[in-house]
Amino acid sequence: MTRSPSITLSITLAALLLSLTACGQGDDQQTAAPPAVTPTPTPSPTATTPAAPITRTKTELTKALLELADLPEGFTEEDSDENAVRFSAPTSSCKALMKYLNAAEAKGAKASVTRSFSGGPEGPDIDYGLHSMGTAAKVEELRESYADAVESCPKVTLKTEGAGNTSMKVETITAPQYGSKPFAFRLTGTSGPKRGLEYVAVVTGVDDVTLSVRILAGQDLELDAATEAAFTKARSVVQPA
Repeated sequence: MTRSPSITLSITLAALLLSLTACGQGDDQQTAAPPAVTPTPTPSPTATTPAAPITRTKTELTKALLELADLPEGFTEEDSDENAVRFSAPTSSCKALMKYLNAAEAKGAKASVTRSFSGGPEGPDIDYGLHSMGTAAKVEELRESYADAVESCPKVTLKTEGAGNTSMKVETITAPQYGSKPFAFRLTGTSGPKRGLEYVAVVTGVDDVTLSVRILAGQDLELDAATEAAFTKARSVVQPA
């Protein structure tokens, strides 16, 4: 917002001029009128033009996303669709979170790219995503919406093909401090075949791009390292317009 500068009008009063005449007559005193003061015009406020949305292509986002060569030995790249984790929930309060957990692209994204990696049968399985939102404000809006969805949902169900379902507790955790206003949460198996299994995730911003990191069968320390690596790579490519 542009503020109008304060304008102070300074008015100078002219001194009274005294004219004395003598020739045997009484003194006559004349007073000169003060000069007219012209007010200084007040400039009109200048409207601030919002920054135009930034267009990021999938090619640019792909360059900014971690690849297999960036990960430690022992990981393999997996097909994102085939290895997608599916969740459900019995209550309507979890409807918003279900959309976020089961979606490959962030809501409102103009372009999205994802990569999935597996550390073996015992995990961890890591999903990385970059989502072009157009503006930093849209990134923050998505982050707030995601946080609200997590706060509104106490538990979800993890669907495991051929092994039954696992009930998981939902809770917010301290996010790795990378990017703008990072938010993180944890799902923990409380009953079922995957009891004790953890799923941790973080959502953060890289200017007008949302970075997401999700780890199944991982821990908080792994989330911190994975987020740092993902943010560092994205920051090197995604530059402010």
